[in-house]
Amino acid sequence: MDRDQQSRYAVMLEAAAAELRRLLAGDGESTRPVAPDRAIGRLTRVGAMQAQQMSLAGRLRQEQRLLRIGHALERVRHGTYGSCTRCGEDIERARLDAIPDTFLCMLCVGRLQARR
Repeated sequence: MDRDQQSRYAVMLEAAAAELRRLLAGDGESTRPVAPDRAIGRLTRVGAMQAQQMSLAGRLRQEQRLLRIGHALERVRHGTYGSCTRCGEDIERARLDAIPDTFLCMLCVGRLQARR
């Protein structure tokens, strides 16, 4: 992949990173612990705790994606973006278009999944 193509992906990655930072900077009300002294019924409390756990899991996924985007931008800076970090072959363009922060080609993804 040439530098111009890498630069186009870098713009996409920067935009995605900015959006994730904006989301993560939110007040985090939905991830705050459910206070035991809140005057809510048992089932309502369980629902509130489940919603809190789902929000925490979503936040963790966003943080992990932000890290992957940072690593992808680092590969752009080094000129290695678009190459599989495992085998070194080019990552399919359609895969990069769908998941610009990916770091493995489909062949290596398949090999890793086959081991599970």
